[in-house]
Amino acid sequence: REFEAEIRFYSGDDPLDVWERYIKWTEQTFPGGGKDGNLAAVLERAVRALHGQQQYYKDPRYLNLWLKFGDCCNEPLDLYSYLRSQEIGTTLALLYITWAEALEARGSFRKADLIFQEGLQCKAEPLDKLQAHHKQFQARVSRQTLLALEESADGDSMGLLEIAEPQRSSLADLKGRGKKKVRAPISRVGDAVKAMNPNRSCQPQAPLQLSNAPSFAVFDENSVSGPEIPTLTAQSWPAPPVPRAKENELSAGPWNSGR
Repeated sequence: REFEAEIRFYSGDDPLDVWERYIKWTEQTFPGGGKDGNLAAVLERAVRALHGQQQYYKDPRYLNLWLKFGDCCNEPLDLYSYLRSQEIGTTLALLYITWAEALEARGSFRKADLIFQEGLQCKAEPLDKLQAHHKQFQARVSRQTLLALEESADGDSMGLLEIAEPQRSSLADLKGRGKKKVRAPISRVGDAVKAMNPNRSCQPQAPLQLSNAPSFAVFDENSVSGPEIPTLTAQSWPAPPVPRAKENELSAGPWNSGR
């Protein structure tokens, strides 16, 4: 009630301070969350009350409030795109670190690296913290890549050890058979190997007739200029994203009223 009264009758020049203290008090008083704390509703009220106040767009407190609100949203990646389109926190390293970690958790390593590169180009502060997180991200991706290569190499070696039948050799020299009339050689392996019967007479096949159809045109990708790959552009949202629905928000009622 004291915080609600302070917010309602506040007349100072830093309303963000009241909301920040209100949110910290809620987190400390209700560490387990739930309906009693109602943290998601307080965060939503805070971002709506401070929406459009550009003096806070480069303030770490304001960005931290938005990122906490993103944890309550159905799709936090949309919130990060919204922040970038509104230029909220684009000069702070925390935005790019949080965004890249969310992409990394979903396996989008290339997009996560692009977010890190964007933050480095903007020289987001603190820059040394952003660079340290980027190096740690590169080390994790390299480690996972090496593990994947080792697993694939082990699988290939086991497959080669289990092979017991001869394999067809590609691009190998084959000798023709016959003295007067040279026939094309045949190389079969596995189930295709058949026993040849010397008493079996082979019926000659009719010669293939070459059609007069025009030849195919070979496509040269270097000579044809194809359409360029479209680039994704961030779209500005008219309003903040909708928070994720929490459990136990409905009021209790009689269970035996319906049939």
